[in-house]
Amino acid sequence: MRLSRWGQSPYETDDDIAKEVTCLGRLVEVVGPGLNAEIVVVHSKIAMSEIEHRKAPSMRLLVTTTSGTDHIDVNHFNAHGVQVARLPEARRDAVVDSALEMVIWGLRKTGHLQRAAVQNEWARARLPEFAPRAVRGSRIGLVGLGVIGRRMHEVLSAMGAEVWVSDPRGVPSKATAAPIERMVMECDAVSLHCDLNPSSERILGQEQLQLAQPDLVIVNTARGRLVDAETAINMAMEGRLGAVAFDVFPVEPWPKMDVDHPRVMLTPHSAGFHTGLAEAVRNGLTTAVRAFVDGQPVPHLVESR
Repeated sequence: MRLSRWGQSPYETDDDIAKEVTCLGRLVEVVGPGLNAEIVVVHSKIAMSEIEHRKAPSMRLLVTTTSGTDHIDVNHFNAHGVQVARLPEARRDAVVDSALEMVIWGLRKTGHLQRAAVQNEWARARLPEFAPRAVRGSRIGLVGLGVIGRRMHEVLSAMGAEVWVSDPRGVPSKATAAPIERMVMECDAVSLHCDLNPSSERILGQEQLQLAQPDLVIVNTARGRLVDAETAINMAMEGRLGAVAFDVFPVEPWPKMDVDHPRVMLTPHSAGFHTGLAEAVRNGLTTAVRAFVDGQPVPHLVESR
């Protein structure tokens, strides 16, 4: 059985790929991207559709090294007998760290305090004006309860937040189910953790954003096209939102990163990166390939939408 790796992410080094090839080579024959193979591994910048399928007609398993799968025509591959898998656990804890950091940054009004410090102002007397909130006792909405969303729910619950959840698969007993329209009106913060598909694109569009209470913190570490980012950023700068913190954008690279405002935090799709990522991806790929070769269920398969 042959495996072909198509491309590598900008932060993946040649040494990372070499170690991956060595590890996977114990299970299957690893071949170059131009050769047909039963297993194909891609990253988020490799769009996979019917056209790419023709380059590897023997493909039976397609694995993306990412959490999201919006770069893959899952319906096409599933319809042609190709299993599609992802590796959400490789980035799970790092994304949760980043999303939690962004939620706390917004609730604690850290942007305002940092701005005051840069201006050489000791802003302690202004704390009642900024009205920073603690996570404990705050109402925080989570959209999506996949691998990352579930861990975010666990962490926020342990910190004493009142967690509201929107997910078509249901919600845990310790959370409140609520539509996103109600979340933006009644929550202190909303953090997005759902996948991008036709039903979730612009789930926070202009219509939903206009409903938002003026101190709401919006965090997006999932996929950029879930939010009307430009409208949300403008609303934050105008004081119609408490804060926005975005790691992903409708277009990447996002051409408007030069925003300097205490209510806006922008990072370059970096939430999932950590120094152990290459090893985590390697381990995830090994687990998926071993399961496939042994005829066992492959973890984190993605079904047609």
